[in-house]
Amino acid sequence: MKIHFIAIGGSAMHGLAIELHKKGYEVTGSDDEIYEPARANLARCNLLPAETGWFPDKIHPGLNAVILGMHARADNPELKQAQNLKIPVFSYPEFIYEQSKNKKRVVVAGSHGKTTITGIILHVLRNNGIDFDYMSGAAIPGFDSNIRLTDKAPLIVLEGDEYLSSPIDRQPKFLHYKSHIALISGIAWDHINVFPDPDIYTDQFRKFVRQIPDRGTLIFCVDDPLLKEITKNSPPGVRKILYGIHPHKLENGTTFLLPGKSENRDGISPENVKLSIFGDHNLYNISGAMAVCRELGLQDDQFYRAVGSFSGAKNRLQLLAQANSSLIFRDFAHAPSKVTATLSAVKKQFPLHTIIACLELHTFSSLNVSFLSQYRHSLDDADQAFVYFNPHAVELKKLRPLDPEKIREGFGRNNLEVISDSADLKKKIASLSRSGTVLLMMTSGDFDGMDMEKLAREFVRQ
Repeated sequence: MKIHFIAIGGSAMHGLAIELHKKGYEVTGSDDEIYEPARANLARCNLLPAETGWFPDKIHPGLNAVILGMHARADNPELKQAQNLKIPVFSYPEFIYEQSKNKKRVVVAGSHGKTTITGIILHVLRNNGIDFDYMSGAAIPGFDSNIRLTDKAPLIVLEGDEYLSSPIDRQPKFLHYKSHIALISGIAWDHINVFPDPDIYTDQFRKFVRQIPDRGTLIFCVDDPLLKEITKNSPPGVRKILYGIHPHKLENGTTFLLPGKSENRDGISPENVKLSIFGDHNLYNISGAMAVCRELGLQDDQFYRAVGSFSGAKNRLQLLAQANSSLIFRDFAHAPSKVTATLSAVKKQFPLHTIIACLELHTFSSLNVSFLSQYRHSLDDADQAFVYFNPHAVELKKLRPLDPEKIREGFGRNNLEVISDSADLKKKIASLSRSGTVLLMMTSGDFDGMDMEKLAREFVRQ
């Protein structure tokens, strides 16, 4: 098979390209910008394009398929050439489905928590010696890649993103996967550039629910009011499983799961179900992952024996550095519900510390003046909070300029500090008090190229 990737540098795209290369496919690709770690990962496999840009002559009749990434545009010259030559063009999720049509498919969806839930499931399955394929939206500790596609594994676990599939395929990715077991963690409006109204956004999950086949399984959080509403209209042959927050206790900064009596067998007890992650949102994530694992035939004691060593997905409340009474975390939180959940977790975990929150407005939604009110009170658990944005990013997205006062109004916090220059941000962090402090850096970007590892070392050293 000869496959060409248009926009090979994407986080998901380059992982798929490498996986197909490992399977013996002949893989080529193009992109107009490729950043780390994709650049290094592609170079190691001799898949890094010799030069950036789009080259229609790379598209030839000998190709079996073209995979089109979301980063490309609908008028991409390579895409046009593929269409002219009538070469099959797949979006990333379409191709994943084609590779997994004969497998049992688990799809984890939701506005928040889906990466962590997916990661827990993968961790537990692997620790119990089960053969499976997977696709995750972030790196999971212990896994070499965020994707595995084999011919023999009977099961695949997929993180189901609600964002668009490609520039020419305007439906959510998760609709392509056709789940046998579907989980929805929760719904909170996001991606307003493609779903400009909350009802339009929610309707994508309605479609996802309606798509579950007869005798399929729908697992969802009982405490989400929107999920209660949309799951009422699931197909009649679909079995519903509800989950809530897992029973637990917090002792000396460590969270322990409390297995129920029926689950407490083979020596499993609260004292040895010690978690490496924390926060109520993660206790919900654990319950959801456990429900999926039960559906896949695992016993509860198998789940409990494995889950304690799960250390979290990359950039999901990731501890960057700690010294004495100072800690610094990085988190992917960018949408309002994620920011609220992350801050709540940190506040509960470190009640005696001063919590300082720094949030980068980076996505189209977060940089949109009309969306700022969705963040109201999301930073309330922080003792000190500041928001960073780059005015150039606002210009590139062709949005209205952001006024600091509008940002404070949107967050409902008059003492919110707004910073729009990366040099000022570094100075601000350098001036912070360290003693008894937790610094939480929240972004889906990188604070305009900030070296987070260096920042963390300097923060705890002072």
